[in-house]
Amino acid sequence: MSIAISQVIPREARDFKLGETKYYVVLVWSAIMWQFFFLGAIGVIFCASSLLSGIIIAAFLPITEILAVIVYKEKFQAEKGVALVLSLWGFVSYFYDEIKEAKKMKNREMELPQSLHSIT
Repeated sequence: MSIAISQVIPREARDFKLGETKYYVVLVWSAIMWQFFFLGAIGVIFCASSLLSGIIIAAFLPITEILAVIVYKEKFQAEKGVALVLSLWGFVSYFYDEIKEAKKMKNREMELPQSLHSIT
């Protein structure tokens, strides 16, 4: 595995359109940004919950897809559209279910005091 990586990275650096030096700069900064991302995710888990961390990560998936098209002028192909629709569908479905469950809990809380009054 490491032999393949040690052969592939220099070849990709040579073929990089902006130059070999910029390839390594992009590679290093990508690694640094990923470290910050995971540090932030772990911080959210520590301070709040893993559920909130998962929600934040799921929310950023469609945002990064859209920003890649806008900032980097990537082509918006069918695969990207399907991924965007599925991630948004999952995100909206999760919050729809949370709203439904919150309404059920509120109705149960309203019914409980009424049932206590009818007993006495």
